[in-house]
Amino acid sequence: MAFLTELHAHTAETSRCAEDSAEHLVQNHLEHGYSTLVVTDHFSHRTFDPLAGTAYKALVDFFLRGYRAAKRAAAGTRLSVLLGMELRFTAPGNVNDYLVYGVTEDFLYNAEGLLDMRLKSFMQLAHEHGMLVYQAHPFRDGIRIIDPVLPDGFEVYNACVRHDSRNDIAAAWAKKHKKPGISGSDYHRPEDIARGGIETDTEIRTNDDLLAVLRAGSYRLIRK
Repeated sequence: MAFLTELHAHTAETSRCAEDSAEHLVQNHLEHGYSTLVVTDHFSHRTFDPLAGTAYKALVDFFLRGYRAAKRAAAGTRLSVLLGMELRFTAPGNVNDYLVYGVTEDFLYNAEGLLDMRLKSFMQLAHEHGMLVYQAHPFRDGIRIIDPVLPDGFEVYNACVRHDSRNDIAAAWAKKHKKPGISGSDYHRPEDIARGGIETDTEIRTNDDLLAVLRAGSYRLIRK
């Protein structure tokens, strides 16, 4: 039996670019046979700008709204909902996004100043906390090439139909630099359902399960 995991999904409760509620996101993934959903809402100034002047704890509360709503919607079902994020630093001119796995609420509440970091220093912090970091859609228009040594891997298949993510180039880039690749639907709207993710032989129920699978490379990419 194979198990399906979505690695890149957004909720309207948190991400300003998303158009679907966490409840509908959960329902859609249940209907399409997924057993695990990683909510990777945007952790960026675009998310937080409308809350300018708000205390940091309240910003994290806001960021977690979509994830927590998805957890509530999935309660009592076979779908495991995990916390992730799509992180964008606020350095001038920065346009790159990073998918972070193994994130915990405690980490976020104690990470004030996170958005002001640079990738190199964040990678050290992430690894200290057992997290993994993949550059999202690394060859989409406007994205800047980074030192391929820095991230743990690359999103080599981004299924968003509204962008050309040049997945073939991303896959070749990851292979060239011997970095693992992941796949994600980049879910923002109902039309995005079940277009990406990973397939595994064992079920992913926790962040520890997810991190173990990613580190071992014991998964197959979903590409639709």
